[in-house]
Amino acid sequence: MIDTISAGPTTVILTGSHTNFAIFLMTHPHLKTNVEHIYIMGGGVRSKNPTGCCPKNATSCTPQQCGDHGNLFTSYSTNPNAEFNIFEDPFSAYQVFHSGIPITLIPLDATNTIPINEEFFNEFQRHQSTYEAQYCFRALKMARDTWFNDQFYTSYFMWDSFTSGVAISSMRNDKNGKFGNDFAQLEYMNVTVITSNKPYAMHDGSNPLFDGRTTHKFGLQKSGVHSGHVQTGITDSFCLVKGSNKGRCEDGYTKEVSSPEAAYIRVATKAKPNMDKYSPLNREFFKSFLEALNLHENSGRFNIKAQFPFNREALYNPDFIKKQKVGRPVIMDMDMSPGDFVSLIYLLKAPIEVIDLKGILISGNGWSHVASIDIVYDILHMMGRDDIPVGRGNTTALGTPTLGCNYASIIPQGSGGFIDSDTLYGLARSLPRSPRRYTAENSVKHGAPRSTDYPELRQPLAFEVWQSIKEKLDQSEKITILTSGPLTNLANIVLSDRNASSVIEEAFVVGGHIRDENDSKGNVFTVPSNRYAEFNMLLDPLAAKTILESSLDITLIPLVSQRKAASFQSILKALKHVDHTPESSFVHHLMLLLHDLQQKHQLYNHMDMFLGEVLGAVYLVEGLNIKPSLQTKSISIVANSTISTDGQIVVNKENTNSVKVLVDFSRVEYYNRVANSLGKME
Repeated sequence: MIDTISAGPTTVILTGSHTNFAIFLMTHPHLKTNVEHIYIMGGGVRSKNPTGCCPKNATSCTPQQCGDHGNLFTSYSTNPNAEFNIFEDPFSAYQVFHSGIPITLIPLDATNTIPINEEFFNEFQRHQSTYEAQYCFRALKMARDTWFNDQFYTSYFMWDSFTSGVAISSMRNDKNGKFGNDFAQLEYMNVTVITSNKPYAMHDGSNPLFDGRTTHKFGLQKSGVHSGHVQTGITDSFCLVKGSNKGRCEDGYTKEVSSPEAAYIRVATKAKPNMDKYSPLNREFFKSFLEALNLHENSGRFNIKAQFPFNREALYNPDFIKKQKVGRPVIMDMDMSPGDFVSLIYLLKAPIEVIDLKGILISGNGWSHVASIDIVYDILHMMGRDDIPVGRGNTTALGTPTLGCNYASIIPQGSGGFIDSDTLYGLARSLPRSPRRYTAENSVKHGAPRSTDYPELRQPLAFEVWQSIKEKLDQSEKITILTSGPLTNLANIVLSDRNASSVIEEAFVVGGHIRDENDSKGNVFTVPSNRYAEFNMLLDPLAAKTILESSLDITLIPLVSQRKAASFQSILKALKHVDHTPESSFVHHLMLLLHDLQQKHQLYNHMDMFLGEVLGAVYLVEGLNIKPSLQTKSISIVANSTISTDGQIVVNKENTNSVKVLVDFSRVEYYNRVANSLGKME
């Protein structure tokens, strides 16, 4: 932004949160004069949500978002006024709206009048002469085919794309000395962005700009419009209205006001109808949109063979029929942290006579978003094991709201969190590309409202993979499970499948920190008030309690042991002295990268905690070879919905069930065996 706007007059189009641009304005106010105009998609001024309404003759129907100013379908019971883009960061939006720069707002008022109707969809399907037109149509079709009900054509609107059209038309007309817009009706209004709720100056612990500060952030007024209650979540009790399903909070509401707080801005109020009466398209912008996408000038270039010259749409399945002896069946349950990927590669290097990796379950509430399953598919492809099924687990902890982010919010975005893990710190791109990908494909057979074009490519669920593996077992076989993430998947299996416990021979659980007399701390650096929990347990305390206090045969690999296997110097030294294989080189590169981040950036100080996660896989494969020391302990897990104590493990001698705890092992054997395994050519 600094480089572009410093160079000369610039137009800015915002189709998401205003955070980036607000920071720019607040830190570089002298460059504000170079911003000619801002076009904003978001907010709702006089809008009335057309979705969630009851049919006219319905006798038993409760309206949902019907008539609301906003579109927060996850939070209309607490905030019916906000729209997603503005709600993501109301204070930043306030800075932008009140910057003094000319603004055109394209709110829900206008976008609600340009739904994707069936006629437009059919015309789009017939006009796809460029790569970008094909790509956009396929994305739109997938949205339609996976829509949660039959109201797609009346509830899916042209939001951001319509904004781009309004912006281009205004810029073109302004340049030609014309006022007005080809695609939208415009009028000026006095608008502000609500950032907090009355009464002001209440300081109830919800407002980070005021609460706990001797000096208010940004020099804000003590009892000003920013000093009230700030909505703390989608179920904030302050925002609930007794006896009503409509909340009272207004955070992120682009409200029309007459006070000095108002910003005088241009607002799009309605999409213009198509001037061609004989066209099947009922909006002027629909015609322009299809024409622009299908222009061969500036058309996109796409050549998969040029981008990936060694790419082959082939699946690699090993032939184990000639093997007289196959090892114990194993399922790995992981949340896709860096250590989990090293563990996976290590398990795939183990001889089939020792372990037979039958499947992988993915925790959707851990260190990566579930779409990062693609990295798992790519590693399996690299190792020639495209036969191994991968199941997607739940994205929320046991006993928490489906649309919530309880506990998962303890994972940071950057600093080794989602942004880094989702790309495996940028290394995912260097892996060979598997034909198997994470997709939204679905089918009626699996409960979807309709089948997509390729239902056979549907991503299996974790429980489905479990059931499939269980059904194929011989009568004498049992499954060993290695978990390296929250215990959500395993808890769901045990709770949903009555026979699961009888089929599970043993569970190796990587995680947990047992409080003892030494007063050693846990590793949840994002929740300072919880000094004794470990991430895997705190990500789903109820699941941890369900499993660790059950009758399953469990070996716990706790934090105290993992820390003994968390030396970058030791693993890098060991890897340096083994043969180079694609997998040893990949792990070596990843270890160097994590170590470098830890040394150079304070926010990455915790990188070594991912190293210790590999211990579970190594102990599962090597057993007595690493000279383990085990203790049996009866334990209990705290799971009382209190973030400062949840996930903690305490010794409880009254508990009749006990777990084996790995307390020590030979470090020399451990590092050598990890490196030697990765360096083997087999």
